[in-house]
Amino acid sequence: MFSEAMRVLLDTNILIHREASTVVRPDIGNVFYWLDKLKHEKCAHPVSLAEIEKHKDEKVRSTFRAKLKSYNILKTIAPLAAQAQQFAATDKTENDRNDTIIVNEVFANRVDILITEDRGVHAKGAVLGIADRVFTLDAFLEKVNAENPALVDYKVLAVKKTVFGQIDINAEFFDTFRSDYGGAVFDRWFARKADETVYVCYEGTTPVAFLYLKVEGPEENYGDIEPRFLPLRRLKIGTFKVEVNGFKLGERFLKIIFDNALRQAVDEIYVTMFQNTGGQQRLARLLQDFGFLEHGNEDRTAWYRTRTGAQHAASVQRRRASAHVPVRQPRHSSAHRADLAGLPHEPPAGLDSAHGVPN
Repeated sequence: MFSEAMRVLLDTNILIHREASTVVRPDIGNVFYWLDKLKHEKCAHPVSLAEIEKHKDEKVRSTFRAKLKSYNILKTIAPLAAQAQQFAATDKTENDRNDTIIVNEVFANRVDILITEDRGVHAKGAVLGIADRVFTLDAFLEKVNAENPALVDYKVLAVKKTVFGQIDINAEFFDTFRSDYGGAVFDRWFARKADETVYVCYEGTTPVAFLYLKVEGPEENYGDIEPRFLPLRRLKIGTFKVEVNGFKLGERFLKIIFDNALRQAVDEIYVTMFQNTGGQQRLARLLQDFGFLEHGNEDRTAWYRTRTGAQHAASVQRRRASAHVPVRQPRHSSAHRADLAGLPHEPPAGLDSAHGVPN
């Protein structure tokens, strides 16, 4: 499918990520590399331009006008299909209505696919039966890599088991940790862990994935967590970050997590994570999609849990059928907890640009 030239509609959030002066999503460059490599037509919708024109800074508006000349702006708007008109009852804002107009272009076959990070648009695509034509950035990357193996550079991607002391702490990869926890605090924590085991993956000499696991016994003090954890043997995902690159690194690292959980004979897995960035929020939503449920909340930490085996499968179906648990405010981090009874060996879909709390 993706090896043939297509008309690709880019949602407003993708355009902003791409053309903003500050790089918010490093993976956006990989997406545009593939769009150009495969000679896909990059399209923007008139409603996206209208949204950008509402920016209060004329300099920003002027800059975007110039940059958007490199896109094909749709010259007409498809009539709203009867199937899409059902959203009128729930479209409360102009943004909601614009989302409907944009996804309707795919339904009307004016464009081949849509790339968006807006979960509301994805939900509408699912209702319209076109979920397979509405992609997130990472889903698009995974698709093009899978369908174009001859064009992929496989210099990546072996996962290496090593120790903290063997890793360059000054790599840009770790800047998000410094931002979340404070540079000096994170550096001291990293130094104290010098002899402890970590899993890391490099693209060339640049880290693109990092995982640290910690086993906690029943005596662990969870006094600051409400509701209180029961005394069990747990595997904590102490530090976890995977950058999007289209190679499903998140799946590899989840397999490592589950293998460690089984080998260490723990009862549960959990992770704490900030939700300051889009990548971190996507990780939280992904965990929710696969059955992780909110356990509680404290100053900076939201706690989640899930069940596995038959109970896990039933929980996943309920989560997918219903609205997702709202993500907490950005100042919060989240911890995920998993009951290991009947833990499946196959991990959920890929994770991206998210990390857990050092501990």
